Amino acid sequence: MTTAKEEIESLRTELEKHNYNYYVLSQPTISDFEFDQKLKSLQQKESAHPEYYDPNSPTQRVGNDISKEFNQVQHKYPMLSLGNTYSESEVTDFYERVSKLLNEDFEIVAELKFDGTSISLTYENGHLILAATRGDGEKGDDITNNARTIRSIPLNLHGQYPELFEIRGEVLMPWKEFERLNKERERQGDTLFANPRNAASGTIKLLNPAEVSHRKLDSYLYFLFGDKLPGKTHLENLEYARQWGFKISEHIKLCKSVSDIFDFIRYWDKERKNLPVATDGIVLKVNSLKQQEKLGYTAKTPRWAIAYKFQAERECTKLKEVTFQVGRTGAITPVANLEPVQLAGTIVKRASLYNADNIDTFDFHIGDMVYVEKGGEIIPKVVGVDKNSRTNIGPKVSFLTQCPVCGTKLIRIPGESAWYCPNIIGCPPQIKGKIEYFVSRKAMNINIGEETIELLYNNGLLKNSADLYDLKKEDLMRLDRWGEKSTQNLLDSIDASKKMPFENVLNAISIRNVGVVMAKKLAKNLKNIDCIKNATIEQLISIPDVGDIIARSIVDFFSVTDNITLIDRLKVAGLQFELSDSYIASDKLMGKTIIISGVFERHSRDELKTLIEKNGGVNVTSISSKTDFVLAGANMGPAKREKAEKLNISIISESDFEKMIS
Repeated sequence: MTTAKEEIESLRTELEKHNYNYYVLSQPTISDFEFDQKLKSLQQKESAHPEYYDPNSPTQRVGNDISKEFNQVQHKYPMLSLGNTYSESEVTDFYERVSKLLNEDFEIVAELKFDGTSISLTYENGHLILAATRGDGEKGDDITNNARTIRSIPLNLHGQYPELFEIRGEVLMPWKEFERLNKERERQGDTLFANPRNAASGTIKLLNPAEVSHRKLDSYLYFLFGDKLPGKTHLENLEYARQWGFKISEHIKLCKSVSDIFDFIRYWDKERKNLPVATDGIVLKVNSLKQQEKLGYTAKTPRWAIAYKFQAERECTKLKEVTFQVGRTGAITPVANLEPVQLAGTIVKRASLYNADNIDTFDFHIGDMVYVEKGGEIIPKVVGVDKNSRTNIGPKVSFLTQCPVCGTKLIRIPGESAWYCPNIIGCPPQIKGKIEYFVSRKAMNINIGEETIELLYNNGLLKNSADLYDLKKEDLMRLDRWGEKSTQNLLDSIDASKKMPFENVLNAISIRNVGVVMAKKLAKNLKNIDCIKNATIEQLISIPDVGDIIARSIVDFFSVTDNITLIDRLKVAGLQFELSDSYIASDKLMGKTIIISGVFERHSRDELKTLIEKNGGVNVTSISSKTDFVLAGANMGPAKREKAEKLNISIISESDFEKMIS
């Protein structure tokens, strides 16, 4: 009879095999449904027998909701950066320099340079025991729990492998997942990630492994360290690693000449556009480990490797039309509609033209062949015109003088580059845009989507955000496909939003140039909506980080009668328009700017930030002469400590801080 332990181990082995087939080989042998059923069965068996817990079980890849600050770990082998080059002549210089130093035959391994975030993985007896970020090269953050959620990182190896070794590589967010995540963030009113590298870097440092798992990161591994590696060359060791279960790129070339290297570079400069992940160059490494050792290192980089960086991707395509979008604040944005062109892994049909000044500078005409770049940005941008190819071009592109939707004459605020439609109560895109922002997660967090807002607007039930709190069950039930449950869910979500704190409400009402961070600062400094409404420009500017433009935007907002009416209606609905007493603890840190660094015993970093704000202090992210003190825990960053000491800034402990606010 099979024991519970044997059943659990058998299921783990089977699931690890299916996981490897799917995420590393891309050759699944069972359906997603079958995999999920087996995983669910394993979860149930492990729950019934907690004595057989294994941190490297396939069930641990989904993460859990336990969040804690990262501990710093010392790298056994420093994680150095590579020297970068951007020209073929510098590649030739590297090759000739290696040849001169070695004075013997050598080979170069050419690999794709994946554009993600570096990771170091340590395995002992075939099991993952540590995953760390690069950090400062000497120390990095322990992100083992997050790494376990990445399906292409093996938790347990197979075959014959060294007892203890380290393998390094890149954690990536595939283009497809990057686009999905940004669409999700856009719906929720979050700031979009600029590129997959930033998205991967931000994700791997999240404190909730379950959220890391949700974002479907990938990885490629590319270098081994250890005392007893099986191969004598870099390429041999990568092949061994592939056999053990690691995801190693298939796009590697062994080069015996500079000509071989340039063939590889030129091929992938074009072909990389068809890859599912972002790449930004080629890495060249001397193949022989003995020769690598002979060449050695400079203070910052290995002498046996170099990175060739591709130029930002640029394509030339036809400008078919220019349309104009109206944002929730009334800002008008010109958009180029293009002949479809592939750029940085995606098909681009639209690109930003930024503003009126940009249009005048480039002298765009309909039918022009224009240059488009992504260059790591979210939205492709038009960066130039091929005027030599102009033949039968159309009319010159001119900026509008009237709103493209409501026809109102546009205005331009002194000191700003954008043109605005001032019709805040009658321009449909502004109305719907403001409502969409109002319900977003970082504002009022109401469970309603764009399509529903469109439906309610078209049926005359929503004309501004305050109308949400006047919605009646009977009105909603008359709409197509609206039942009892969906109606009640929306009404419950609207009612729950009345408990959102003042800073969320302040963010939600869409004051131009006031977002999440600025709303918090205004709430903390001025305490309630009436103080903000009555504040002068001089009073507003005295608040940290509030400049002329933000101050003017706030004063202008409260000078509009319709905005005052909106706020009065929201007050009647029961929204929070003043800072709660529970938020304000004291003014003991009033006017103090504080930076947090390190790991703490009794508080998380987020808890400390909240305590600083509640006691009147200001959190900052970098040290300057204006910083009052550093709140330091264990493993404080050495660079921050050095800078603080140089500027003679006090460094206090967690206990010191507790005494200050007690």
